Amino acid sequence: MSRPHVLDRHSGADAVAHWGGGKAANLHRLCAAGFDVPEWTVLGTDVFAAYREVTGLGARVDALLAAWERGDGDPEEVAAVIRRAFAETPLDPASRAAVADAYVGIGGGAAAVRSSAAGEDSDQLSFAGQYDSFLNVVGVDAVAGRVRDCWASAYSSRALVYRRLHGLSSEPAGMAVVVQRLVPADVSGVLFTANIRVRPRHEMLVSAVYGLGEGLVSGAVDADTITLDRATGAVTAVVVGEKRDRVMAGPAPGCRTVAVDPQRRAEPALTPAQIDALRTTGERIEALYGRPQDIEWAFADGRLYLLQSRPITATVEGDGGGDVRVWDNSNIIESYGEVTAPLTFSFARHMYGRLYREYCSLLGVPRSQLALMDSGFASMLGYFDGRVYYNVLNWTKVIGLLPAYRVNRRILAAAMGVPETPTETGHRPRPLQYDSALLTAVVRTRIAVTFGWYCLTVKGSVARFLRQFDEVYREFDGLDYDAMPAAEVYRHFTAVERTLLARWGRMAVLDNVVMLSYAVLYALTGRWLPDAPEWFLWHVVKVGDDVESALPARRLTELARQLRDQPRLAAVVRERSAEDAYAWLRAEPGPDAAWLRAELARYVREFGYRSANELKLEEPDLRADPTPLMSMLRDALSSEASPDAAGAAGSAGAAGPGGEDADAYLDARLRGPRRWTYERARGFVRTALRERERVRFARTRAFGMARRMFTAIGADLARTGVLAQPRDVFFLRLEELRDLFTATTDHRELRPLAQLRRDQQARQRRLPAPPPRFVTVGGPYASARRPDAPPAGRHAAPASADGQAAVLRGTPSSPGVVVGEARVADRPRDVGANIVVTYRTDPGWVGALSSATALLIERGSPLSHVAIVARELGVPTVVQIPELTARIRSGMRLTVDGAQGTVEIHSGEAS
Repeated sequence: MSRPHVLDRHSGADAVAHWGGGKAANLHRLCAAGFDVPEWTVLGTDVFAAYREVTGLGARVDALLAAWERGDGDPEEVAAVIRRAFAETPLDPASRAAVADAYVGIGGGAAAVRSSAAGEDSDQLSFAGQYDSFLNVVGVDAVAGRVRDCWASAYSSRALVYRRLHGLSSEPAGMAVVVQRLVPADVSGVLFTANIRVRPRHEMLVSAVYGLGEGLVSGAVDADTITLDRATGAVTAVVVGEKRDRVMAGPAPGCRTVAVDPQRRAEPALTPAQIDALRTTGERIEALYGRPQDIEWAFADGRLYLLQSRPITATVEGDGGGDVRVWDNSNIIESYGEVTAPLTFSFARHMYGRLYREYCSLLGVPRSQLALMDSGFASMLGYFDGRVYYNVLNWTKVIGLLPAYRVNRRILAAAMGVPETPTETGHRPRPLQYDSALLTAVVRTRIAVTFGWYCLTVKGSVARFLRQFDEVYREFDGLDYDAMPAAEVYRHFTAVERTLLARWGRMAVLDNVVMLSYAVLYALTGRWLPDAPEWFLWHVVKVGDDVESALPARRLTELARQLRDQPRLAAVVRERSAEDAYAWLRAEPGPDAAWLRAELARYVREFGYRSANELKLEEPDLRADPTPLMSMLRDALSSEASPDAAGAAGSAGAAGPGGEDADAYLDARLRGPRRWTYERARGFVRTALRERERVRFARTRAFGMARRMFTAIGADLARTGVLAQPRDVFFLRLEELRDLFTATTDHRELRPLAQLRRDQQARQRRLPAPPPRFVTVGGPYASARRPDAPPAGRHAAPASADGQAAVLRGTPSSPGVVVGEARVADRPRDVGANIVVTYRTDPGWVGALSSATALLIERGSPLSHVAIVARELGVPTVVQIPELTARIRSGMRLTVDGAQGTVEIHSGEAS
């Protein structure tokens, strides 16, 4: 081509992607993969931009759009004025020459002229039906006129509304136009490589009509619908449409509609061979793009042509209407793993909703807007088959209030341990619902300033909060709830709510401070240390030895060191079961036993709420059952004697393959003002992480106090006959307990309700776990089908059957190299002095880190609580390892490289 902004199948892929818009980029990709696509060219987005500038049309359009953004004018009126302006503005000479080149490039004749906007037919948004296309356009003058019409359609009323609904600017990023040879189709239609209405995606859908596909797209022709089984290719359902008419290319311009012979109307439009050709082609195209596709196709003279392909952006579940919701448990599984009791879920949902409403209020969100956000605050969490999930898009609404939304969203994805999905990247939250753009800007500015102030004063805010928390905690934790009637315990609970939750909102800023400050550090690393290995990105923000969350593990390590000097006590702990050792210790009268009892009592007093599943109210903690502490102490005793532990100790401080740590890496590569700037950013991240861990420790104690209160309530309700047994209280929801104590429900309803939920939970434990992430639309979800996922802890055989070492890869989190024996564990008490392999962790695993030689986690993220503490303790750690618990068995010999994020499997048995 003579002009660089007129592109075709022979142009470079980067050029087409940059200038050609979404539709052209997809056509180019199909051609490059060898698919049969009618000849095409594309007028680049720069042709459109030049036409707007040279003719002065751009300034007029921009003024109209600015008024539309301010809320002035109806979209239909704005679009009509813009369309007239395009029609009245002839092409400039350069643009007309480009159109002539494009038309000649397809060989002339009948053409299809189609819009190809930047972002159209993308993974995030399809813009399907928002822009204009024209068929059977013949001649340069006619093509030039239709090109202008395509450009004008960038500002159609439906496109303006579509972009506003998706939070996009009214001004499109750019509009290219595809000129494509028109295929005189005998049969045409659309292929969906995945049936979006069912889960799992085991079906394809084909819609077919006689003639051109315009009849199908416009809805004028009742098409055939064919359902295919993806695995076998079998036709599982056929609905034969009436197909009374067919659309054909008529005398130019445009198309004509002709009647179909009545005998052919009742026949399928496609032959079995054509159906099979579509299926196999659809499979190839889906493999090319890596996701389900919406494909337009045509058969002409027995030959299959592909007219366009775009990702299916509506692959959702539910009843087909209502809000789109993204559910994810990738990070919250650290706190609420497996099936969770209704009381715990409702208490957590209440806590999150109250906390974030208070936080938004502190940021300066006006009360009128907070009222509009209340439904979102009330549904920050979801509950599926007894499992707890984040309602991701409601979290992004809160993040959307803050500066640098896209950066924060990406860091949130990293913190959750999952990549961003098209649903998220295509979602632009509008937490503020003002009609006035000016008022929105004023409020957002106030929020940004307030947020900035909280960022700068976060350390002092945390200190004040923790002082206030300690006062409240000491007052209420010292009460004997077991001696109180249930109603009195509930009154104390509401008092804690009033005094603590009202102050906790400001602490929500910590997560956002961590995300934003780490984003700054990440950007500096990318600019000044572009070759930094992945281990460095996380190890550089190692908090320090004084992080409060590491204290339980350090205390156990110190206690084990002292215990080694007392062989008699050490032998009891090592050789007896945890239950026997604890019973012996309680009965033994000697001074050494008294010393150990006192030390363990001190540990329980300080860290008793820090236990496995510590945020699950139904799970007993160390205060209720100290026995697991004996197992953890035994592991700590054994770790120093283990040769693998010795290897770990020798390498745990090494942050990289060459033995250097993060500071040494920086010393060798960064000096002067850059190093000073980098250290300031690094220090800010580390401070934010440290303060967040301190607040999380306070949260653990608050939940522990709530556990004591609800346990006491359950015991009293069982004594009075309201419940069948004390633990049935955990099968009620918080709001049902409120109704009980405010006399707004009949207490006789609660006993059968608790039993019903107890039986339901038993069934939930037998069900396959819901997938880590899925999407629903509207509700209820009773009929929504979703892919099943194997529950945590299913341990299959190793992947390598030929005797060669298999290698699993995850995200480096804490560096160091360890060779040793794997121990697959679901609970921290089962860890031992081994390479610990687990599906997920929670903060209660911290104590077990005193004996672990390395830590491998299938779920989670490098910013999770346990990952942070593991770095402080020098335990090599890899997270986000796909299929970890399905590939590793206890006893396997492994090499863990925490810097590279690799796990090498040497054998099926320990050697």
